[in-house]
Amino acid sequence: MFHDSEDFMKSAYALILAATLSAGAWAQTATTTTPGANRSAKQDMKDAGSDTKSAAKKTGHAVKKTTKKTVHKGAQETDKAANKIANKTQSNPQ
Repeated sequence: MFHDSEDFMKSAYALILAATLSAGAWAQTATTTTPGANRSAKQDMKDAGSDTKSAAKKTGHAVKKTTKKTVHKGAQETDKAANKIANKTQSNPQ
């Protein structure tokens, strides 16, 4: 049937591609015929608004946390550098 491994690989890729496309089409039709899927546009807009609000809150919390970490790390490094300078000036009296 297959004369070499290249023919086999081409057939295998074609079969995988066909199966993937078929599964995608099947999944799309399965979700559109699900009971309760006839939702109103108004409810969709409400859900979108809630999702946007949630995403904005999560982003705000992440920014706050990252900013706080950055400020604290900067202060820590500044203190570390100040201590190094203080140690150098104390050990070398002139």
